[in-house]
Amino acid sequence: MSLTAGVVAVQGDVAEHAAAIERAAAARDREVTVREIRESGLVPDCDLLAMPGGESTTISRLVHSEGIAPEIRAHVEAGKPLLATCAGLIVASSNPNDDRVEELGLLDVGVERNAFGRQKDSFEAPLAVDGLADDDPYPAVFIRAPAIDDASGGDAQVLASWDDRPVAVKQGPVVGTAFHPELTPDSRIHGLAFFENEAATVPVLEDAQ
Repeated sequence: MSLTAGVVAVQGDVAEHAAAIERAAAARDREVTVREIRESGLVPDCDLLAMPGGESTTISRLVHSEGIAPEIRAHVEAGKPLLATCAGLIVASSNPNDDRVEELGLLDVGVERNAFGRQKDSFEAPLAVDGLADDDPYPAVFIRAPAIDDASGGDAQVLASWDDRPVAVKQGPVVGTAFHPELTPDSRIHGLAFFENEAATVPVLEDAQ
């Protein structure tokens, strides 16, 4: 059965997320059609959903003004998977620590914006991530990355930490990361978020072109 994946395309690395979803699906011999979500009415047809990074205040404003926000909440309430990365994690949180962000409240976490520095402080780090199919470190790309500063009061499970700060969490069908998994050829995070219970049939990690 072919799956329909949506990438919330109001801002961020839309094409990169689409390519990562396609690689993760191919690794599990699944067919997937990826749609870019810029308006309401499309999310209800999606089996999988990704919310990329960018600027959290802009993403928040646009998903609400375009009527996408309630559809994202309904998607998660129906048990369908959502991957929220970087600024997407901030918007998906229950406490973005920023009055300008109208949060979706899908992850019981508080978030600190730019916790690892500004753009010039970007870095890649080898992460140990719970739930991946193998023990190889995940090459996480941090760009103006947030950190999770409070994950103790709800149901969110910490999957990975860096510098003693949580940077990946899972709660129900939602996976949130402070880093950008779409910016590496390693699609294991997308596989974890969308195909957790399906074994890969070909290597997920590919050489960069």
